[in-house]
Amino acid sequence: MYNIFRPIFSTALFLIGAAGIIGSAQVKVRFHNESEDTTRINELLIECQKIKTPGEKVKAMAFSFEGTPYVGHTLEGDTELVTVNIDELDCTTFVETVLALAFTAEEGRTSWRDFVYNLERIRYRNGELNGYPSRLHYISDWIVDNSHRGNLQEVTNRFPFHHYITKTLSFMTENRDKYPALSDSLNYEKMKGIELGYYSHQFPYIKTVDLKKKETKDAFQSGDVVALVTSLRNLDVTHLGIIIKKNGEPYLLHASSSNGKVEVTSVPFDEFMKRNRSLLGVRVIRLKQ
Repeated sequence: MYNIFRPIFSTALFLIGAAGIIGSAQVKVRFHNESEDTTRINELLIECQKIKTPGEKVKAMAFSFEGTPYVGHTLEGDTELVTVNIDELDCTTFVETVLALAFTAEEGRTSWRDFVYNLERIRYRNGELNGYPSRLHYISDWIVDNSHRGNLQEVTNRFPFHHYITKTLSFMTENRDKYPALSDSLNYEKMKGIELGYYSHQFPYIKTVDLKKKETKDAFQSGDVVALVTSLRNLDVTHLGIIIKKNGEPYLLHASSSNGKVEVTSVPFDEFMKRNRSLLGVRVIRLKQ
């Protein structure tokens, strides 16, 4: 399931110019395996250039990580850095990595430096790393910020059966002991301020019971990002994945903690959701067309 508590496994640290743009601010990047990962990222971006639509780009990049081991908590460290780890993924880093690859390819770029720049744009508030609280830990925050900047678009309310739910997000500060970075009083107070912005936050979702309807299944597109809405009172989303359609039937391609790898679910998406009773439904997000 989605982790907003993630400890570090990276080995290499570099200073690069964002997207290689002259005069842009330099950002610190932490790699898990710099030489192999940068080579593979370049290869994936070149391959992705051959694919026409954003959704198909997302689908292709998602499948490129099928079988990758699930490892949680790969973003945490003493210092917040742009972490690139394509060898070990959790559900969030899987989706962020796939979107950053597809976004970069959609721009016509083929360099790992451009990928890192777009990964930062997707992962951090206003697209800029500025300490631990700048990371978009809550998916509602992630959706609002990226939608505002034109990176992504939420399409949940375009589905034929959608409803609205109101939640107050406070899970992180109410569970401060689970987040080492929140032992720092400044980080804690900044997170409190971010959560305050999501007091009684209303957002659309598709109820689990409506996922079995033909109209809902038809509305999904391969490459859709789905955020799984939890019944927890102070949290919005507990898992992320990407929709893959087989003969018109949506399935979920995701980093599975229970099976320890990136995989496609063995059952259709509506059945997967039905089996997880702690989940209320889903939100649907697409790469900006």
